[in-house]
Amino acid sequence: MNGTTASSTQLLRRINSDALLRFALQEQVFTAGEAMAMTGLTRATVLGVCDGLVDAGWLEEADDSQAAGRSLKVGRPARRYQLREAAGVVVGLDAGETHFTTIVADLRGRELGTRRQSIDSHALGRAGRAACARELIRLTLHDVGRALDDVLLTVVGVPAPIDAHGMSPEGGEFWHLMNSAFDSHLHGTVIIENDANLAAVAERAHNPSANLATLLTGERFGAGLIVDGRLLRGPRGGAGEMRFLDTLSDSKFVPDEGGWDGFGALARKWARSRIHSYNGKTILRRIPEGEITAEDVFQAAREGDPFAEDIIARLGARLARIAVVLSSLLDIERVVIAGGISRAIEPVLEHARTVLPTDSGLPLPELVASTFGAEAVVKGAIESALTRIKLEPSAFLPKGALAPDIRTTGTNPSSC
Repeated sequence: MNGTTASSTQLLRRINSDALLRFALQEQVFTAGEAMAMTGLTRATVLGVCDGLVDAGWLEEADDSQAAGRSLKVGRPARRYQLREAAGVVVGLDAGETHFTTIVADLRGRELGTRRQSIDSHALGRAGRAACARELIRLTLHDVGRALDDVLLTVVGVPAPIDAHGMSPEGGEFWHLMNSAFDSHLHGTVIIENDANLAAVAERAHNPSANLATLLTGERFGAGLIVDGRLLRGPRGGAGEMRFLDTLSDSKFVPDEGGWDGFGALARKWARSRIHSYNGKTILRRIPEGEITAEDVFQAAREGDPFAEDIIARLGARLARIAVVLSSLLDIERVVIAGGISRAIEPVLEHARTVLPTDSGLPLPELVASTFGAEAVVKGAIESALTRIKLEPSAFLPKGALAPDIRTTGTNPSSC
């Protein structure tokens, strides 16, 4: 057999293995006949590939039909296979500025365990953030009886622009701190992604949409943009960075308008800076000026406080302008507010809907709140990890495989 024929045979075997593994990742238990119907492979090929995947540690033979509660037919029962639970897990990590949240999930996406930890990124530095992430993941794995070498893939979301290679642009000190070389400290294959992009991935999986803007907002502001079914990134990862907000106001830029601060930061800053000059009554005066939080503002607005309601109206007008810009430029159909503040954002959405222009001639984008709360990023990280494994499962080596461990850390599973 010449080299070309051997290479072609190896490629075909890999293609068939990937097709059958993708089928196994979405099925509980299956027979060769069921795999044939889904993949289009012959019986001999399916049985051969299944045997190879059992040897490789991906699959295992299931109990016989009678033990599984199925009726036995005359003759030898069909061999039945299932994904090997011990093959490995995926990890999602939301590596924010003030909090880390991690989820460990099995290869079908079932969440096994989660942890959240407050951090001080500026005190920790890059090395400290990476070490903290590794320890938090280790503890979460320990909670569910798994170890670091069970991890096939970790997806990390950071509040910074991220290009296709997991890198952030030069010159951004904050971005450099947030993108803390996690791929050099975490086990297995590691993918770094922008946090708003991952929130958009979570939203699209939950409510499929070909044209979606997910606004991740709290202290900071970023957008994950999906247009014509594809996530927009840009050559430097800058798609969705909301720098245009520096000039987006009713007329020209007004410093108090807040630049590209998130809605949580704006609610707090506007309340603190204006409460001393406000002539009316407000329950927020019960709180020391320097201790007013965004949560205080939203709660006061729910209680009918006019000062807080004015802040909510300003946020709503701001959101409406952002929605118009996104809709005009990218024909966005749905704008989702994500992040911890999404649980309280409905009053802002209600006001924004009332001030959206109706004379543009184009359909207005739908304005909704995410149902994921503070977990939008980490949920998207898990979804992204599962999608990557399904795309090219043979790029990963399952736990307990007979072959030597050839995994390397990096931002691209194809490098494994």
